[in-house]
Amino acid sequence: MNIPDSLKYTKTHEWARIEGDVLVMGITDHAQHELTDIVYVDDFPDIGSRVQKGRTVAVIESVKAVAEVFAVVSGELLAINAALEDSPELLNKEPYDAWIAKIKISNLEEIEDLLSPDAYKKELTA
Repeated sequence: MNIPDSLKYTKTHEWARIEGDVLVMGITDHAQHELTDIVYVDDFPDIGSRVQKGRTVAVIESVKAVAEVFAVVSGELLAINAALEDSPELLNKEPYDAWIAKIKISNLEEIEDLLSPDAYKKELTA
């Protein structure tokens, strides 16, 4: 299982990369592996809208299941990865390159709730 040391993680299998006051997020290798072949990504909030930590920012459909993707932090939705609308399989091929959303962080303290790579590995084996 690929778990890059440069990222932070959630118990719900999202990854996060902090770039100043912007958080880039997607789903982990574990999540895409569990979902299997991803065929659809949809239900994004509008760009510029406020998102709340723990609330849905996208829905992923695969041949096996439907899964919600949760906001890693609260803030303003700056961008969604429009490439996923036409090529959702990018999440299977390169889950750490195929980001889902970029959020301007409104509460930096929420970052402290994210898991380190080692803590995420422990979650997967618990």
